[in-house]
Amino acid sequence: MPDNRPRVLLAFSPHVRETYLAPQDVQRLDALADWVWFPCEGGGIYDSNTDPDAPAQLAARLSGHDAVVVCYGAPTLTAELLDNAPTLKFIGEMAGDRFASRIDLNAAWARGIRTVDTTNGSSYPVAEWALALILVCLRNGGAHFRRMIAGKTPVDRTLMEGLPGSLWGRRVGLIGCGHMGRRLMKFLRAFETEIWVHDPYLPQELPEALGFLQTSLENVLTCDVVVCLAPHTPKTEGMLGKAELARLRPGSVFVSVSRGKVTDSAALIARLKRGDIIVGLDVFDPEPVPADSEILHLPNVFLSPHIGAYGGPTAQQDFFALMVDELERFFNGHETQFDLTPRAQANRTGADPDYS
Repeated sequence: MPDNRPRVLLAFSPHVRETYLAPQDVQRLDALADWVWFPCEGGGIYDSNTDPDAPAQLAARLSGHDAVVVCYGAPTLTAELLDNAPTLKFIGEMAGDRFASRIDLNAAWARGIRTVDTTNGSSYPVAEWALALILVCLRNGGAHFRRMIAGKTPVDRTLMEGLPGSLWGRRVGLIGCGHMGRRLMKFLRAFETEIWVHDPYLPQELPEALGFLQTSLENVLTCDVVVCLAPHTPKTEGMLGKAELARLRPGSVFVSVSRGKVTDSAALIARLKRGDIIVGLDVFDPEPVPADSEILHLPNVFLSPHIGAYGGPTAQQDFFALMVDELERFFNGHETQFDLTPRAQANRTGADPDYS
């Protein structure tokens, strides 16, 4: 009787093997497929392994497999490599911030191979931290904390004058609505907020399905709370400059948990010095924040050192858990959820959203 179990190749470094693969998820993969691990070293978060021998070594392993999952250490799956894998139906990437440097996407799509990415494993903790920054800033928590550690422990209520205080029923604007934005929406629903979104890469059906208003960047910037979640691309670098930040209403809150380069740092400092908005930042340009930066001493800003993605000591296991979820869906005849598509590719490269 023929064995119809899928054959899966895992290609990444020993570090990934040791830290990303939780025993319970390995057991799930065991139940689903026959799998082997190809250990490889080289490259980084966004860079594939450039060892000249690595592609040939991987090509020798690819033949006969139905799926391959890559992460740190793997060379790029080029058209030439994919030609050595005529049975390949599924490629998964576990890291790289959805830039897919280890996959030639066009070559994979031309061969009808499903491409998925589970780097959103680190997006969900960021959404939690975004909510925390919103709540802290609505009461100007950074200023209160500075006073207390300076020994000024009685409350100074003037620090909250003109602020909304409560998140309940407020209008919240999201700049970018990827995985972390959609997770943040779930949290915001508990506060019965009105949600406005600017993201030119969203499917037109999504606002109706999730119940938010898709609008312009200019409109989003007029909300009670504005959260920047946009990725750093050639198109978004410096997207929030002097003119954009001037649209923030007095008494509003601005939070950024995306990448520091999306916001013009000098323009943000100048806007903060007007003293009529509260800002919460987990990201800055440059990073780490220079010790002599003015922003460290402004009373109306709460800062954290890019810790939003920290989800605990086993958080890296989320990437593989999500990947096994995708493999289970795919090989059981269901639709995958985290596909790398031309839309995702355009978003991450800053291409024209009219890519169709």
